[in-house]
Amino acid sequence: MILFVNSLPVQATPIEDSAMSSVLMDVQTGRVLYGKNEEKEMKIASLTKIMTAIVAIEKGDLRQIVKISPNAVGVEGSSIYLKQGDQVSLETLLYGLMLRSGNDAATAIAEFIGGSVEGFVLLMNEKAQILGLEHTNFENPSGLDSPKHYSSAKDLATLTRYALQNQIFRQIVSTEVKDVSFPGEEWKRRFYNKNKMLKLYPYADGVKTGFTKQARRTLVSSATKDGRQLVAVTLNDGDDWQDHINMFEYGFNQFEQETLLLKGQVVQKTEQKNRQGQSLYLSTSQEFHFPLTKEEKEMELMVEPVITMPLERIKGEKETVGVARIKLKDKVLGTVPLVGEYRKEKSIVSEWKKVLDYLVGQGKSS
Repeated sequence: MILFVNSLPVQATPIEDSAMSSVLMDVQTGRVLYGKNEEKEMKIASLTKIMTAIVAIEKGDLRQIVKISPNAVGVEGSSIYLKQGDQVSLETLLYGLMLRSGNDAATAIAEFIGGSVEGFVLLMNEKAQILGLEHTNFENPSGLDSPKHYSSAKDLATLTRYALQNQIFRQIVSTEVKDVSFPGEEWKRRFYNKNKMLKLYPYADGVKTGFTKQARRTLVSSATKDGRQLVAVTLNDGDDWQDHINMFEYGFNQFEQETLLLKGQVVQKTEQKNRQGQSLYLSTSQEFHFPLTKEEKEMELMVEPVITMPLERIKGEKETVGVARIKLKDKVLGTVPLVGEYRKEKSIVSEWKKVLDYLVGQGKSS
């Protein structure tokens, strides 16, 4: 598991958006590429349903059948028109939740997964704590305005970054049209996704719209281009579609995903030797990628080993001994696991030749 630290400053940009709060985040690393009041606690409307969906997906089975209770009928706001006694699959409810923003679907899901709406809200807030969402608190599964129901743009981006790791979630939020079966109906119902970004921007692949009288227009969207995925969030934004397009264009054009470390790259040769006279080398167990601007690519990159176990304990096979801390101009970008292994000098020369060949192939060395 690569550990990332988002410690580089948010980039000063020519972007101007209409939102009271906004953020653009790189999904792979969690780096904030752009932000404005990104930690401000605000009403978030139906962006709440991102948490509702991921909790339900992780704790439920899409094939399970949910019997609709009276509490889930006629809920205020957006609806998929559930009726008391309907027996609907959890999968159908999730599509109704994320494409049509059904508040009745949110209530039905909450009662089914959490035993009650209150029980489900506890699960939502528990998940928020696990994800380190410091500016988030939920009071319902739908996002209807409530005094202590809030989040921040950065927290929502962090939540979405996590949710997008789930294949089922990704599939649902990227779907433009979904036909679903309802009990007692001969014809399938058709859900159209309210997220216009899927049509407006060619690289868009999610996530969720929102609106209430207090929150105004809210939007979380994602886009993937050349293998890079970004998440944009705007809260209280009257021109959110265009603002998200502008943020994505900035993120894709001004940042490039750089390979800063290769798997197996030697970070340090120690003085320690085994009985065969082989030296102990410390090397990375994973690649490390990070989005950088053109200016940042010219800065000095440092790789600093942080040892967390006595090297004397290493006997044979590779063992994790700590992490390699990657720094750019004294700012920590992140860490990757560091392993120790006794190797011959010749094999190390061979490994560095592989690294050099890779960098030359990428046009980063000569």
